[in-house]
Amino acid sequence: MEGDFIKINEWLLPLSWIYGWGVRLRNQMFELGILKSRTFDIPVIAVGNITVGGSGKTPHVEYLINMLCNKVKVAVLSRGYKRKSRGYVLAEADTAMAEIGDEPYQMKRKFKDIYVAVDKDRCHGIDQITGNKETSDTDVILLDDAFQHRYVKPGINILLVDYHRLIMYDKLLPAGRLREPKSGKSRADIVIVTKCPQDLKPMEFRVITKTMNLYPYQKLFFTTLKYGNLKPVYCGPDRELSSINENTHVLLLTGIASPKQMIVDLEPYTKNINPLTFADHHQFIASDIERINRMYAEMEGDDRIIITTEKDNARLFGMKGLSDEVRQHLFVLPVSVDFMLGQEEEFKEKIIGYVRKNSRNSILAKTKDDNKSDNSNNPGNRPRTISFRNH
Repeated sequence: MEGDFIKINEWLLPLSWIYGWGVRLRNQMFELGILKSRTFDIPVIAVGNITVGGSGKTPHVEYLINMLCNKVKVAVLSRGYKRKSRGYVLAEADTAMAEIGDEPYQMKRKFKDIYVAVDKDRCHGIDQITGNKETSDTDVILLDDAFQHRYVKPGINILLVDYHRLIMYDKLLPAGRLREPKSGKSRADIVIVTKCPQDLKPMEFRVITKTMNLYPYQKLFFTTLKYGNLKPVYCGPDRELSSINENTHVLLLTGIASPKQMIVDLEPYTKNINPLTFADHHQFIASDIERINRMYAEMEGDDRIIITTEKDNARLFGMKGLSDEVRQHLFVLPVSVDFMLGQEEEFKEKIIGYVRKNSRNSILAKTKDDNKSDNSNNPGNRPRTISFRNH
């Protein structure tokens, strides 16, 4: 059910009140203009959340990339969490994971024709992307995990809310997992409830919609996770997920914020799941490799496999010390998102419509220009950053 992963540490609530006061003060300073938000003359789409931990940001950013990359030149700008470099870094084909972080590294490996950059200062990062000759043909910038980065005012602000950790039932840090008060959702143009069960009932959709209590300018969508075939990390053919059965023993190797959903999704195939869980963005070391080898060797059954995530594989691949047996049975489980309630086309229209109105160099913009009368002096035809709430 919704909110079933929420755990509130009641004894920490006094600290949450202090934390909340500080966050509210910061937000108020932006509202009053004491702290400044910048707009840019290029389409900027931000994807983020107001909770600590995984709400499905990377699969949703990848969904946007897939939607746009054949129509426009896409750049993804991330903070590059836990990277070893500093400042602005533009990923190249041979850039090491340690230089840009695991999630940007994953996206660069999967989408070789897009730009992937990291910069803690998102305004500086956007200036670098638009100002540098090698990336000046960028049509749209996707900001990864930037809902709290208020120094940038995106044209579309997408807020992700985990079905299992609905913000309306959660509390501020450190008692709960909220980074800011629930009222912060008012900045979102689009809210997506992620990781929904595929068999969610119509009544549950209505209850969640009412609970979220969004403004008229905000649009609510629902997505669920979709898994692909298991991909071997080192050797061998793909393996269909349906090939896992009650005789299969799985070592589920994760270093993500919320591995519970993967366990829930794999349990219909087999109950023999042994989780090996590390902290989010965990950097694997030699002792971890020894532990993986040992746990796999101790597993029972003839059909034994290790399943990990794409993000974990970005940090695990290339590590020395994995046994031959582990390397032969190590698989990545790709994940993507599906829109529910037949909402996919509506979502695409909103995103592509925004980019079309504001990007002059893209195929979308040229198509629009070819089909309209000459009206170049109309201010509405100049590139600008817009928000759905203003329309």
